[in-house]
Amino acid sequence: MKVKEVQTDGLKRTYEIVIPAADIATKVDARLVEVGKNLKVPGFRPGKVPMQVLRTRFGDSVLGEVIEKAVNDSSNQTISKNDLKPAMQPKIEITSFDKGKDLSYKMEVEIIPDFKLEDLKSIKLEKLVVKPSADTVKEALERIAGQHKSSEAITTKRAAKKGDVVVIDFDGECGGKRLPGMKAEDFHLELGSGSFVDTFEDQVIGKKTGEKLVVKVTFPKNYGNAELAGQPASFDVTVKEIRESKPVAIDDELAKKVGIDSLDELKKVIEEQMQNEYNNIARMKLKRALLDAMDAQYDFDLPQSMVDMEYDSIKRQAEFEKQQSEGAKAELTKDEVEELKSIAERRVRLGLVLSEIGQNNKITVSDQDLQRAVIDEARKYPGQEAQVFELFTKNKQMLQNLRAPVFEEKVVDYILSVVEVKDKATTLEDLTAEDDAELPKKKKAPAKKAAAAAAKEDKPAAKKEGAADKPKGKAKK
Repeated sequence: MKVKEVQTDGLKRTYEIVIPAADIATKVDARLVEVGKNLKVPGFRPGKVPMQVLRTRFGDSVLGEVIEKAVNDSSNQTISKNDLKPAMQPKIEITSFDKGKDLSYKMEVEIIPDFKLEDLKSIKLEKLVVKPSADTVKEALERIAGQHKSSEAITTKRAAKKGDVVVIDFDGECGGKRLPGMKAEDFHLELGSGSFVDTFEDQVIGKKTGEKLVVKVTFPKNYGNAELAGQPASFDVTVKEIRESKPVAIDDELAKKVGIDSLDELKKVIEEQMQNEYNNIARMKLKRALLDAMDAQYDFDLPQSMVDMEYDSIKRQAEFEKQQSEGAKAELTKDEVEELKSIAERRVRLGLVLSEIGQNNKITVSDQDLQRAVIDEARKYPGQEAQVFELFTKNKQMLQNLRAPVFEEKVVDYILSVVEVKDKATTLEDLTAEDDAELPKKKKAPAKKAAAAAAKEDKPAAKKEGAADKPKGKAKK
């Protein structure tokens, strides 16, 4: 095998690799012998089929198999011998090959840059700390009570008001069509709950039992039913009964309705849940501050292939978010595109740094780590936990896709154990205040809505733990 580096352009390397015809012929013969050991061909005993017959019947298929393996093996050898760390799968282009002649191909590979890790101990961070207040616990109890309230029919002839529950029949049409979901009888609707579209509930307020009316509304552009999205509609409505909401006392009986023995125990559960939520928000903000600090420390060339892949991913997300809010024809502006490119570069840069820190400190993802990640995923779908577990059990690729984010969080946990972190008491309002869009601090720009949506989660494009993948798969002619 002959290997020649023919081009160096930044992080890109191009090699010309030649595999002699004699080596290919030897490998083909060896493979044919292996195939012929147990092959049954009429007129010949197993293992005694002449080489010429094997070449005639299986030569072409074996040749393709040998070439593919030869390209993969020689590519891996070239990468290993030159101490390359590929950022992505190398591009293979066969430039010359005929039967009985040398195989020549080009391998273009973009490598991960070398950079020096900065001292983590120089980073100083503040962790926001909030404790649940008596008022927030009280509000939570009132919400629970509201979810369990009942109602009773009014005895007077007054009109419906906000907070009442009206029992109605309705039958709607949109563009002359009566579509599924636009008709119901004896439907209980709480006025002011916002559970019906547009101004539907407002138009029922003030009506009395027995009244009939036509309610006109316009469905939002991002409505789930494409036939109704953004369209005007009208509903024939009959008010059959008006009911007053009946509050539920906040006591031990309420606690028992939600499966807890006493009101005091319910308060403790609420406080614990709130504290966990506050801690999770504080952890996310602390991680953002950490990544901002690390992003300011590093400035090195990035593999364009990784940046392009990350950009394509967040661009699709941003386009989807914008089209959901502004309509199917909405497009990203030039400023939004530039911001997304900055976000992609930040994610790739931080991903490479986190990966290097993880490898240097021998951080790995165990099977137990993946199992915990699956449990966390299942918790996001109450009542469907078994289906989620089954899905991950049957789809090994889905399970492996969890490895990169788990690795990233373990690296972040390690870094936070090294850097200086001081607690800072704050208010719930400050804790839950929206951050700016995820943009490099060195190149701060006005946050656009689509960019903010795509960057809602500060997510470095971290590779899995361990060295970069080596090339495998079929060579492209």
